[in-house]
Amino acid sequence: MSDPDLTTDAPPVVEPPVGTVDVTVTAPAAAPAAGHTGWKYTLPGGLLRAARPRQWIKNVLVFAAPGAAGISLTPGHLAPIFGAFAAWCLVSSGTYLVNDALDAEADRLHPRKRFRAVASGVVPVGTARAVGLALLAVGAGAPAAWGAPGVTGILALYAVITLSYSLWLKEMAIVDLAAVASGFVLRAISGGIAAHVAISDWFLIVASFGSLFMVAGKRHAEHLDLREGRGAHRATLEEYSLGFLSYVRSVSSGVAIAAYCLWAFEKAKLAGDPVLFQLSIIPFVMAILRYALLLDAGRGGAPEEVVLGDRTLQVLGLVWVALFAAGVYAA
Repeated sequence: MSDPDLTTDAPPVVEPPVGTVDVTVTAPAAAPAAGHTGWKYTLPGGLLRAARPRQWIKNVLVFAAPGAAGISLTPGHLAPIFGAFAAWCLVSSGTYLVNDALDAEADRLHPRKRFRAVASGVVPVGTARAVGLALLAVGAGAPAAWGAPGVTGILALYAVITLSYSLWLKEMAIVDLAAVASGFVLRAISGGIAAHVAISDWFLIVASFGSLFMVAGKRHAEHLDLREGRGAHRATLEEYSLGFLSYVRSVSSGVAIAAYCLWAFEKAKLAGDPVLFQLSIIPFVMAILRYALLLDAGRGGAPEEVVLGDRTLQVLGLVWVALFAAGVYAA
């Protein structure tokens, strides 16, 4: 492996002529980068960026359990689910703001996170904390107001886990993976509670291990981005080797695929047209493999960006949803 910093072909040293004045010419320092301008670098724009509306795509998981159960597509049945989705958007944005306030110093050491609104100073730490707590209170309390206390309980649990993660769980290897993955699973569970449908054991296994698969990919991408400086940003990254993270991805994806196959075969036995559920296995497995390929290339730092940025993955996801939904509603 070649390294230009280790070359031994140094240029010859030229001594100044005797009797001349030795003048050292110092290269001018690089000019500081021009400040960002525009609405998104104002306080309101910074708050919107810190709320991460792009990551609301994760909250579509609240529709997974009701969709798998085949609920009636009427306004009365759909309204509580859309309400749960909106509540998750508020609560998740609140946790992002609070987390950014707590992690501002560490984020400044990250090559990308240092540009976040709080880490870069666009949004003061105190403001981010206050707005975040307000969103948490409103989002978690709203479902109880319309008669869904179970959803409020799930949202409160998510907030507790997330804030605990920001304070100390992120320093505990393995526990930090489970804490982040639990957010995806709780979203899926809350959808079933909002719609008053039973949640399949196979569904929970797929959701749990699929979430762990994505979180391990996120840590893998951070490992590659930060390299030797990873410990300063996240202590557990010092404990995770790339080989271990690859092992976690292999195990979690394997369990998710096996559980989905068993779930699909179980639903096929109960369906009037079992072929649709069996066919849905193909795009599901292909989507997992496609995501694994993107993770291997180091693109798993933000799962929502992976999904929104890869057309092949989007097509496979749509085909899988179409087949599964057709199987559910044709039964």
